[in-house]
Amino acid sequence: MSIKIRKEDALNYHTQGQPGKIEVIPTKILSTQLDLALAYSPGVAEPCLEIADNEENVYKYTSKGNLVGVISNGTAVLGLGNIGPEASKPVMEGKGVLFKKFAGIDVFDIEINEEDPDAFIKIVKSLEPTFGGINLEDIKAPESFKIEASLRDQMNIPVMHDDQHGTAIISSAGLLNALILVEKKIDDLYIVVNGAGASAIACTKLYAALGAKKENIVMLDSAGVVRKDRENLDPVKAEFATGKDLNTLDEAIKGADMFLGLSKGNVLTPENVLSMAKDPIVFALANPDPEISYQSAMATRSDIIMATGRSDHPNQINNVLGFPYIFRGALDVRATAINEEMKLAAVKALADLSREPVPDLVSKAYGLDKLKFGKDYLIPKPLDPRLITTISPAVAKAAIDTRVAKYHIKNWDQYEIDLQKRIGIDQKIISRIINRAKNNPKRVVFAEADNYKILKAAQTVAEEGIGIPILLGNQKHIDKLCEQYHLELHNSEIIDTSREEAKTEEFGKVLYEKRKRKGLTYYEGKKLMRDRNYFGAMMVQCGEADALISGLTKDYPKTILPALQIIGTEEGIDRVAGMYIISTKIGTFFFADTTVNVDPTAEELVDIIGLTARGVRFFDYEPRIAVLSYSNFGSSKGPVPGKTSKAAELARKKYPGLTIDGDIQANVAINTDIQQSNYPFSELAKEGANTFVFPDLASGNIAYKMVMELGGAEGIGPILMGMNKPVHILQLGSSVREIVNMVAIAVVDAQWAKKKEARKPGKK
Repeated sequence: MSIKIRKEDALNYHTQGQPGKIEVIPTKILSTQLDLALAYSPGVAEPCLEIADNEENVYKYTSKGNLVGVISNGTAVLGLGNIGPEASKPVMEGKGVLFKKFAGIDVFDIEINEEDPDAFIKIVKSLEPTFGGINLEDIKAPESFKIEASLRDQMNIPVMHDDQHGTAIISSAGLLNALILVEKKIDDLYIVVNGAGASAIACTKLYAALGAKKENIVMLDSAGVVRKDRENLDPVKAEFATGKDLNTLDEAIKGADMFLGLSKGNVLTPENVLSMAKDPIVFALANPDPEISYQSAMATRSDIIMATGRSDHPNQINNVLGFPYIFRGALDVRATAINEEMKLAAVKALADLSREPVPDLVSKAYGLDKLKFGKDYLIPKPLDPRLITTISPAVAKAAIDTRVAKYHIKNWDQYEIDLQKRIGIDQKIISRIINRAKNNPKRVVFAEADNYKILKAAQTVAEEGIGIPILLGNQKHIDKLCEQYHLELHNSEIIDTSREEAKTEEFGKVLYEKRKRKGLTYYEGKKLMRDRNYFGAMMVQCGEADALISGLTKDYPKTILPALQIIGTEEGIDRVAGMYIISTKIGTFFFADTTVNVDPTAEELVDIIGLTARGVRFFDYEPRIAVLSYSNFGSSKGPVPGKTSKAAELARKKYPGLTIDGDIQANVAINTDIQQSNYPFSELAKEGANTFVFPDLASGNIAYKMVMELGGAEGIGPILMGMNKPVHILQLGSSVREIVNMVAIAVVDAQWAKKKEARKPGKK
């Protein structure tokens, strides 16, 4: 499913909070006069002198070694053309976000108002003292070829024009694996390249470096086949000009083993594909519309191997699989260039990774039982956490082997650990959940559909294919909000509970039967069904929806009560609990119970521990649980240390194999150095805790809110654990994105519930 981007949404995204997508955050404490004196004058003179004495010390005392300049003049921005440097800035900021998210690399984006290539080269060359590497972006051809080549020659830091080499590297990996499947050799391959821009030229050059013969390559531009007899032939294109008597794509494609498209949509016909050789390889990479649609190509021939630039089809050729990790490896060895050997190392690493067993968490993220090497899996998925630990070391080793590295990594095992810490692979947790939801969307009932945020979230959920919204609210009010905010919810079911006489009567009877021995009358049961939280919970209970979302405008206890009365807890579970996922710079952590149990006993804490451990595993993490206190293993006496110590002891017996310890203080639970020095017997001493069970609701609730507000952490939740069917209660005042994230979790929860139900005895 392609995502619909609205102008209003895109503009709001870039203006909300503060304008733009990036900011500079200090990495040192600046709380006292001494801190300021050390950071600036007079203390800053000392590192300045050290660098003046030895220029390489700039990597020791500044951020240069982890800083890339993303630089453009705005002459070839996406599909928008020459729109100028100012207009290119949102794209360059976006590239910076990807560098940070996928490889932990900091970026300054620099937009230069200069189209003359020689002047542009001079400006960028002068920036060398600032950066550890230069990523050139959105510069038009043929000037881009000269600019990159000149800067690579003149600068002693890595320089790469990603528009050229990113697609080349990813598609080359896909090509190598496709050749394994079709049992063809690259030096025998007849390749047709439709397009002669920066990416097409770079791809063709890299294919040649892998062994493709130039005489077996035919390239086309907007004027047709690039022939040797063409007048005024561009020198860059001349390298791949053919001597064959061909003029058009229809002529060139006959008998071709491979088609590479980097041109425009819908120029390759089914007839063209039928005229290709046996087991054709078609990489149609024009965006958003490929040279031939995936559906049309696959319907034309059963022996075809297909790749596109789109995320909604198999084998997406996505530059994010390459540039973050290539620069990461180059920076980490202080490479003076990104040479051909480093690019080829990235190609081989990507291709090899595709043939290795895929972790379950990756398969789950894309809603598949199992991903394995084959026609529909030629290259890794962007959410594969192994990318950074596969590509970056390969690039770094190639830099060392080719003597362009000024720093040599000695301990490669430690380097892999350092890579994982740098990026917080855990940042991808919600991305995996959303992808899992998209692969099998479920019906989600929104109990508060008379609220703009809920309607906006519902629109996003529907358009991204995360779930199928059912909206509870007044039809006229919803229509008015949709008109006011330009929302499109035409295909979503809207239920006005005040007008559903038959349904409220039906649901009222069900509630009465459930609670008639708890003092509820039939009249009261029917009346309660006017409340949308009761109505929505009953829809889930009766199978008319798969999950319930509510709580945006009501207190948590008032919202959860109807669900507890109607749906109840899971069989064999006596209580529910709330968990937050907290993402920080140093990793992802799980907090429980943060929303439900006020002052649990030790035995009740054991139940919460069990729910939390299962909840953490639901998100593909292995829990390492700390039962928190103000004491460390009995160092202080009192009811809280006693309760948490007993709970940890009981939990170890009830859940053998679970890594758990307590009573323990929060900082000690995280800090393995303190544990190894003072409490080496702790089960958490080796890796530290990633899951925290609090002794009471007050401490858990206070902790997650303070961490989010003061610590700059991101929170996902609260996630309600232990319900018989999927119910998730929003935090009061949640943002639209937080609501969408909770819906994705609810959908995946519903998927799991359906599978569990299907496994019950008697179910087919």
